Amino acid sequence: MGKLNILLICGSGASTGFMAANMRKEAAKQGLDWEITARSEGEVENYVDEANCIMVGPHLAYLVDELMERYKNRDIKIALMNKSYYSTLNGAAALKHIQSLY
Repeated sequence: MGKLNILLICGSGASTGFMAANMRKEAAKQGLDWEITARSEGEVENYVDEANCIMVGPHLAYLVDELMERYKNRDIKIALMNKSYYSTLNGAAALKHIQSLY
């Protein structure tokens, strides 16, 4: 798997910012060339052009279908983060989730 740009989306960006940091640490350990950025839901349009994958915080599950419809003509994977790893900010589990999409 080559370079990926992953966009994490949540309400304000605080907890997802911590998740992104943990995912970046784990990606570096695994030698993955992944750029992982956390943004609020209102910023999606500003960053979607660079994204290969959008992961949505579990508290924003309602956004997943909307994003899939909006970006159906683009090669972007869209996934809902699992509460089990999101609540513990488990970056390794989040990376495994992304890897399962490809």
